[in-house]
Amino acid sequence: QVQLVESGGGSVQSGGSLKLSCAASGYTATSYSMGWFRQAPGKEREGVAAINSNGLTDYTDSVKDRFTVSQDNAKNTLYLQMNSLKPEDTAMYYCAMGAYSTWTLLRPSRYNVWGQGTQVTVTS
Repeated sequence: QVQLVESGGGSVQSGGSLKLSCAASGYTATSYSMGWFRQAPGKEREGVAAINSNGLTDYTDSVKDRFTVSQDNAKNTLYLQMNSLKPEDTAMYYCAMGAYSTWTLLRPSRYNVWGQGTQVTVTS
């Protein structure tokens, strides 16, 4: 059974940086997609950044040039480097895993395994 465990969230001032990690275990697929999603109170869950097993990436417009998604296959870990953080980035961040895809990587419905989330709070 696939399990995803996020870490690295916290509170940071506007303009600061955080790096989120998502440790994956229990999977055997060599082709997959993984993504970072966030959900703020009262808002829908939105795709932030995603990557497939071939290294194709996608980002939502609001984080382009600030966030970078990467994966370390040897460590079975997904990362999200977040720079120049803004108060509007405040949310619970989740990582997710789903079937391999080359399009609509940011669509939550594409993913069937989710972590429990890590809170990111950006203060002004």
